[in-house]
Order: sequence, then structure tokens, then C-alpha cells
Amino acid sequence: MRDTGAPNVISIELERTLSGHDREGRPYNGSEILQKETRRMEDSPALLLVEDEPDVASFVQQGLEEEGYDVDWVQEGRRALEHVQQAPVDLVLLDIRLPDFSGIEVCERLRLHQPNLPIMMLTALDAVEDRVKGLRAGADDYLPKPFAFDELLARIEALLRRVDTPAQTETLRDDALVVDPAAQVCTYKGEKVSLTPTEFDLLVYLMARRGQALSRDTIHRDVWGHDFDRGTNLIDVYVNYVREKLDEVGCPSPIETVRGVGYRYTSCTESAEEHD
Repeated sequence: MRDTGAPNVISIELERTLSGHDREGRPYNGSEILQKETRRMEDSPALLLVEDEPDVASFVQQGLEEEGYDVDWVQEGRRALEHVQQAPVDLVLLDIRLPDFSGIEVCERLRLHQPNLPIMMLTALDAVEDRVKGLRAGADDYLPKPFAFDELLARIEALLRRVDTPAQTETLRDDALVVDPAAQVCTYKGEKVSLTPTEFDLLVYLMARRGQALSRDTIHRDVWGHDFDRGTNLIDVYVNYVREKLDEVGCPSPIETVRGVGYRYTSCTESAEEHD
């Protein structure tokens, strides 16, 4: 698209929303959200459903509330960003096609300001390129419509378990590659490697099991926490993301493909020697 020099209206609106002000610069009135928060049960996970189709939203919201979740529903990306700024949220269920902002842009903004917030895409767009866009934007999971409610429930439980499960805390080192799980920081020769939470978890998982050939089923179960759908290439997509981001900072990829099995973490030095 030709650059006309005009400001990006969507970006400006998103920035205003994240700053807590409307387009006239006035603060948002968060009384409705805050009042609801005073009634929220402390032990009930707070989910934010961002869905513009009322029938779908009603079905999902009612089902999740019957399972004990506290679900807030908004139809617009702007309202989603406002809500997350003003109220605690444990997980976001995000549609891609929204009436104002693209769900992809909303996901990117949420990930920028809240890197550890679990985000699951719920969308009728099921082409490979659509799934890739969602995952690249920072989504932790992607569930195409129509879906079985039990599967949605299992995936939500898995994402929330990842947040609650005691994680690897010992710093992992491989030559100049240093991964600090406690600080959620990965560096190579002192330069930060920008990884999404799921990419980071995947790297930590593989790195902590150096030398082991791990199947895709095992990786998916241990990192994502729910049964692996063999009809998807989710694992391969995320492994490639990690490889690309390591390559961007000059780190030879230590993740080796094991034909017929899955993947194995070797070492940066071995990978460098193979490329020499």
C-alpha cells in the first residue's frame, strides 16, 4: 500500500485506549467495570470474551459461567483494551473479525503491554495463513469455529494451568545463550531475544531437556497442556518462530529436527560447527 503520509488512525485510537482516554482526550468512566469487580469472587478465574456475534457470545459466556468462570463480554476491540486496562483479567478469548479494530492488532497491543496474559483466538478464519497471523501476533492458542464446547473448556484449563504451574526457575545457559525463566528474559551475547510467552516456554522446555528426542505429542502436552491435534502443524510453526528469532540475533539454532519423532535441543556450539 502506498504511504500517503497520513497518520495510522487505528494505531492512534489503540494508543488512546491503552492510555485510558477517549478520542477527545477525556478519561474513560470505568465505574461499570469497577462496580462489577467489587462483586467478583476472588477464586473465580476472570475471562474476557471479545466477540461481535451475540449468539456465539451468549453460548460461550453462559457455558463458561456454568463451569464457574467469571466472564465479561465486549463486542469491540476498543472496549477490550479499555477493560484490560481497568480490571484484572486471567485470560482473553479473542475473535479476529471485530467491528472496529482487527483482533490481530488487539492481540499485538495486549501482548505489548501485558506479555504474560494468556490469549486464545476464537475465529471462523481457519486457513493456515490466518492461524499463523494469530500466533505471530502473540496468541497462545487458536481454536477455529465451529468448536466443541468441551474442547474450548479443556484449552482454557490448560492455559490457566500453565500460569499457575510452578515453572522452571534455574537460569539455563548454552554458550552465549542465556535464558532466565524467573525474569522471563532470553539473551544471546547480551542482546535480548524477543519471544512471546509461548515461544519462551517452548525454548525453556526444550533447553531443560537437552539431548532428548521429544515427540510432538509430548511437547504439545507438556507445553500447551491439552491433547495434540495431529491435523495441525502448531508445534512446527512455533519451533520455526523460535529458530527465526534466535537467528535474528546471530544465534545458530540449537533445535534439531528428529525425523519421524519431533525435536531435540542440542547446543549452539554444535549448530555453529555444522554450519562451518
